Amino acid sequence: MPIRQLFATQFYEGALDDELLLAELDDACRELADEDGAGQAWSAAHGYRGYTSYASLNDLPRRDPRFGDLVRHLNRHVAAFARECGFELGGKRLKLDSLWINVLEPGGTHSGHIHPHSVVSGTIYVAVPAGSGPLKLEDPRLPLMMAAPQRPGTFIYAEPAPGTVFLWESWLRHEVMPNAADEERISISFNYRL
Repeated sequence: MPIRQLFATQFYEGALDDELLLAELDDACRELADEDGAGQAWSAAHGYRGYTSYASLNDLPRRDPRFGDLVRHLNRHVAAFARECGFELGGKRLKLDSLWINVLEPGGTHSGHIHPHSVVSGTIYVAVPAGSGPLKLEDPRLPLMMAAPQRPGTFIYAEPAPGTVFLWESWLRHEVMPNAADEERISISFNYRL
């Protein structure tokens, strides 16, 4: 009797092949983390160990041309991922909805979550000191498994490097593991929608 595997979950790993832009993004993220008082206040009020522009800056590609250059790269990665996923977009392209900076201090983490109202979510890693932790992805069937015995592959850990681009469908639950390095990990996260 044949057994078929159904409903595969796609996960994309690419790279930003532009070392100069990666260095410029490192500078830009650090500059904004120092200057963005609203982002600093939001991060402190919400227990974010480090800095995020998630709730304070929604115009990074217009504010700074370095982020505009990044978006042009991301658009190509997201279009390739959308093709691999077999999305039926009716001749349309996915559009950047939001983009934000994450400067995660040692010990910082971000618990499991999804990105509602988006189609594709992702992160590009700018500074990844050794030991700063992988991205943890959860089998989307986990809440439905009820009495199923433990099995391998329930959680997948994706190890980034500087310039790594990870993409996944926005409904996929994921978690930022604790930064066990002695330095900050810098990443830029984003969402795309129809």
